[in-house]
Amino acid sequence: MDEVADDIINRRARGLDRAFEILNYLRLKRQPLRPNEIAQGIGAPRSSVYELVNLLMRQGVLEYRGEDGRVFLGRKLYFLGVAYSEQFDLMRECDKLLTHIAEETRETAQMCLLEGNKYTVAQMKEGLRPFRISSNVGDPVAIPWTASGRLLVAHMSDEEILEFIPKDDFRLPNGEWLDPAVFIAEVREASRVGYYTFNSAVETFTHCFAVPVYQADRICVATLCLVAPREDGLKNHASYLKTLLDAAADLSSRLGHAADEDGHGVAGRGRPAMSA
Repeated sequence: MDEVADDIINRRARGLDRAFEILNYLRLKRQPLRPNEIAQGIGAPRSSVYELVNLLMRQGVLEYRGEDGRVFLGRKLYFLGVAYSEQFDLMRECDKLLTHIAEETRETAQMCLLEGNKYTVAQMKEGLRPFRISSNVGDPVAIPWTASGRLLVAHMSDEEILEFIPKDDFRLPNGEWLDPAVFIAEVREASRVGYYTFNSAVETFTHCFAVPVYQADRICVATLCLVAPREDGLKNHASYLKTLLDAAADLSSRLGHAADEDGHGVAGRGRPAMSA
């Protein structure tokens, strides 16, 4: 009987994993898809995907879009997300801070997180410039491609970082290879000074700023970021960085983090802007 119960539990767990795989695939594709397209995309049997899609639709987690059997994320997920944001201190507190940062600097302000072994923009307020400089909220990006990545993995050992980040992610968008040892050295330096800035490896005309947001255990749980045109980012480097550091110190304190006596995690000093 125990073996039968364990088998049932394992099958349910596999089904739950597959259901989240379906939801995440639709999130990444950002368009309605037919169940057979989803099955092909995630490498799953069509029969199990059809069964799970029907179950998720009955729960309102997926909805039909169009008349050809395509499905997409349902409105129930929106209401679940609203409830989550109302209770999660970081998301709630960041909204006003990002608005303040964007208004003060006129640049695009972001709050960024790790999602699995990727970096993602969780919240964003666009600047007042007539042209758009920003990333899509929720898109997964390789950690070594980002300024925030140097801060979000700083609590890990060197070995943990190399195990955590897929090897292929050290290949930059321009095709160049970033030596993992160089990346780890940048991680340690960013942790020491309390920020990281560089000319973006993704957008060649932008300069990116990232500062850590710490929770009570001194782990960088998120970053506050600015994405600016390269010339303006370098010209206003000190003032932009101060705005971010002040906002991050405020947010970290609300999350229960107390700065060290040397100010670590609040307003690091040190290295100038770096090139990618």
